[in-house]
Amino acid sequence: MGPLKGLKVVEMAGIGPGPFCAMLLADMGADVVRVDRKSTKASAGPSYNILNRGRRSIALDLKQSEDVEIALQLASRADALIEGFRPGVMERLGLGPEVCFERNPALVYGRMTGWGQDGPLAHAAGHDINYIALIGALHAIGSVGQGPVPPLNLVGDFGGGALYLAFGLMCGLHEARVSGQGQVVDVAMTDGAAHLMAMMYSLKHSAMWSDHRGTNMLDGGAHFYGTFECADGEWVAIGSIEPQFYALLLEKTGASDALFQEQMDRTHWPDLKARLGEIFRSRTRDEWCAIMEGSDVCFAPVLAMSEAPDHPHNRARETFIERDGVVQPAPAPRFSRTKAELSHGPPSPGQHRAEILKDWGIN
Repeated sequence: MGPLKGLKVVEMAGIGPGPFCAMLLADMGADVVRVDRKSTKASAGPSYNILNRGRRSIALDLKQSEDVEIALQLASRADALIEGFRPGVMERLGLGPEVCFERNPALVYGRMTGWGQDGPLAHAAGHDINYIALIGALHAIGSVGQGPVPPLNLVGDFGGGALYLAFGLMCGLHEARVSGQGQVVDVAMTDGAAHLMAMMYSLKHSAMWSDHRGTNMLDGGAHFYGTFECADGEWVAIGSIEPQFYALLLEKTGASDALFQEQMDRTHWPDLKARLGEIFRSRTRDEWCAIMEGSDVCFAPVLAMSEAPDHPHNRARETFIERDGVVQPAPAPRFSRTKAELSHGPPSPGQHRAEILKDWGIN
């Protein structure tokens, strides 16, 4: 199942972005073996650990030479390996890149950290909020006169980390097919998050982006790109940037004041945003959905996580699926021939030891 069927990956169990990258690969059909610690216990039941879905688990004590040897044998048979420890940890365990390359010269060795494998901060602790703070992303998110707002941990951990690791592994595997040689893929969440900010840095250089939060077109400063509260306390999101979409927004809201015709005059944005706010507070979210949803206004209701799976569009596309009683995002993206399907739910640590050793040919 899936376009990555036949790909063999070893995942050194970690938290957050590492498991998410492994989930991406497993969703696409890769045979991902998760190396858990022998002492690991499921905290809320395996079925709720969505990031661990779709792969098998073997539990090893990497302080024991016998289990280190098993890990090396897995690496010798794998196409790729994923680890997300601080720099030097895998080397101290006897599982660093050079040791693995001796066993498997074509191995693509993926390393993901917050700060990268080198640099002054390489060995410091950190989390998503710190990584995106360092590269300018966090400073840009928030409202006028208020502090920066953490965008969950989507930008650093999952965007700048996991997705770039998955992309890096695919690049490394493609090159290894030609050269027959593997290599280390050094993924720093700071690097990836900075890369995600490419358009914003371009806008800044062209004097179209200000360092003053909440005053720019894409950060909520514009009256035609932001969120508005409705009469029932719920919210809607508007993104009417292009002139034809903006004209439709004015039509459907009944905003007839001549000042609204000065769409790109930033000096009027605060006033126009306040006026639109009054208009949106005159109706409930459902009433605005009836007026705007499906039109070219560029409109959507702001749904809670408890609401999103039941929206008609998400239901029609099966954007969310249910597995073992757990509602969760479906594999993405989609392929016309090699459909990605969720093979099984999250494993218990060590659940598949016997079958992994057999299937991977390890005595």
